[in-house]
Amino acid sequence: MASVLELRNISFSAENERGKGAGKEILRDVSLTVDKRFVALTGPNGGGKSTLAKIIAGIYRPTSGKIFFKGEDITDLSVTERAKKGISFAFQQPVHFKGITVRDLLSIAAGKKLTVSEACQYLSEVGLCAREYVEREVNASLSGGELKRVEIATILARGTELSVFDEPEAGIDLWSFNSLIAVFEQLHRKINGSILIISHQERILNIADQIVVLADGRVSRVGGREILPELLSGGRPSLCAVLTGESKRG
Repeated sequence: MASVLELRNISFSAENERGKGAGKEILRDVSLTVDKRFVALTGPNGGGKSTLAKIIAGIYRPTSGKIFFKGEDITDLSVTERAKKGISFAFQQPVHFKGITVRDLLSIAAGKKLTVSEACQYLSEVGLCAREYVEREVNASLSGGELKRVEIATILARGTELSVFDEPEAGIDLWSFNSLIAVFEQLHRKINGSILIISHQERILNIADQIVVLADGRVSRVGGREILPELLSGGRPSLCAVLTGESKRG
């Protein structure tokens, strides 16, 4: 049976993003197989984590390498085509959709017109007082934390085989971190696929089936939860060093 996601020798240079010059190489020969239910991608800021997530989603195209989803080569497919095949992506900074209500957005994600009750259920799962939000527009009237939670609710509504979250804990200070963990554990139980989360949070890493450390554009460590004590205790590389960028390989 094919893995949910397989990256083969992925490299990416900044020139692809900016469209000019021989820019900095951000990713270097990254190969990774995602076949676990819950995978956490961690590492220092600037190590290439968000870039890799956008390459998986189809927002960026790799300089070289191949991407396979359930055994199919999707390297040249667009964001929309990948979404139709079952890949969801939640941005670190959620986007606004002027003129679209929260219920409309959830209905688009679910692929059907949701009742108020159904939409409220998804909103309740991400800690929002549902009836206060269900008919509001997804625009600047919502705070960054509210937009983040609405976006997570759309991922829940989609229930795709691969859900990618870029630092979902960002901007949710008013919402209990325990609730965020509970949402991912619930999604973990419900879906027949994989969740890939970019995070620095130890508690998210602690519930992952697989931990991937990306530093200096390369995969420097892959393992299960059993590697977390080593990362936390000053092993090689320690999580503290990894997250501050002090530990580099290559």
